[in-house]
Amino acid sequence: MAESEEKVELLENIEEVMEGLAKELQELYAFRDLFFENHPLELATEKNKLVEEKKNVLVDKFEAIDVDRQVPFLLRGQFLYLKGRCYNISTTYDSRASQCLSKAVKLNPNLGSAWNELGECYWKNMNVKEAKASFEGALKHERNRISLRCLSIILRQESGGKKRSEAANMILKSVDLAKEAVAQDIKDGVSWGVLGNAYLCQFFTVAQDPATLKLCMSAYKQAGTDPVVKGQPDLYYNKGIALKYEENYQEALENFDYACRLDPPWQPPRTELAKLASYLAATNELVRTRGKLKSKRLTQLMQTLDKKMLGAYSPGTFHNLGGRRDVTLELCRLDTLVEGVNEGKVVLGKVVGSIHNENAVPFTFAIVDESLECICVTVYNWADGRGAIIGDCIAIPEPVLKTHKLESPLATYNFKSVRLNSPLLLLVNGKRVGRNQFASTKVTSTYEIH
Repeated sequence: MAESEEKVELLENIEEVMEGLAKELQELYAFRDLFFENHPLELATEKNKLVEEKKNVLVDKFEAIDVDRQVPFLLRGQFLYLKGRCYNISTTYDSRASQCLSKAVKLNPNLGSAWNELGECYWKNMNVKEAKASFEGALKHERNRISLRCLSIILRQESGGKKRSEAANMILKSVDLAKEAVAQDIKDGVSWGVLGNAYLCQFFTVAQDPATLKLCMSAYKQAGTDPVVKGQPDLYYNKGIALKYEENYQEALENFDYACRLDPPWQPPRTELAKLASYLAATNELVRTRGKLKSKRLTQLMQTLDKKMLGAYSPGTFHNLGGRRDVTLELCRLDTLVEGVNEGKVVLGKVVGSIHNENAVPFTFAIVDESLECICVTVYNWADGRGAIIGDCIAIPEPVLKTHKLESPLATYNFKSVRLNSPLLLLVNGKRVGRNQFASTKVTSTYEIH
């Protein structure tokens, strides 16, 4: 009887200890996830060190307990899960975490939270295959938002290098998984962020429907209402990518900059910020100097600007643009274009220079017409190695004009541009761009598993 009472007392004691450890672990994750809710941005460089210090204090408490001797068999899986989760709070892979979590799921295969934690641990170690198996293992026991959104991310990563149709199907499945994750808890901003990234990939890979990009930005907005996500740099990095594609350059720069401030050692947003600032400076210079062409060369180009190059867009002919009713086009000068859509108009200009863009997206060049007004033209989905060269005659129907202007420490620019989502509407030297020159845009976003 005395031995039985001693076992009950031991069980009650260890349960009490585990409750205390679980509470401290929850506080540790809250310290990390809500760091910028309680600390200034200036402490960003210290964040990981402060988290590690608190982690080490809690690790000592976990390691002071002999699992085999002090923790009853029925509680060992849960204990090892908590211990593994403590190790796994670090931004980098900790082999002690995978050891604890692997034992935890063997002892208690129904512990879905341990499967998810193990999946995140494998992901940190770039072991995608085992990560996927772990998240799928968790789903066998319960449909849960963490497994769903992590599998959404993995599907998108696996779609790289696949044939277009197969990749598109994988991306759509990724969107569905992210939607299901959001439906599990509509207040979880991490799931909203993953859904936003899934929509962004859908926009580029499946179909460039502006409605999809709108859904993407809406998901990012929802994600930003969650205090946990507000402090995560990848939200601002991925949002910056989307804004850059929207040609909302100022906000893109600001989002990349904020991502840098949240995580100073993290290179991707710093790289994107530098590349975008460089691109904008080069574009601004190209337009301002009209491609640095000398007056004589510019005069020669204007003398060869032949209205015959309007080809199919010549006045008096009818065109079905974008599936709308047939329209006739009127030639107008670049200096008479208005902000926004210029319905029923067509412009004709000579290429005076182009920008070398590392990503080849968009293909950027500048045109000048007889008014000597110079504007930038950005063309998306133009196959790599294709494009326009100096002296080419370009006709653009119903141009959509946008003015880009900013003066800040991030960048300074002031130029006008016309954007085309496809090269197929262009006429180059009087001829349509062939369908063989159409290519899908690729998008780069970061991993999102937290």
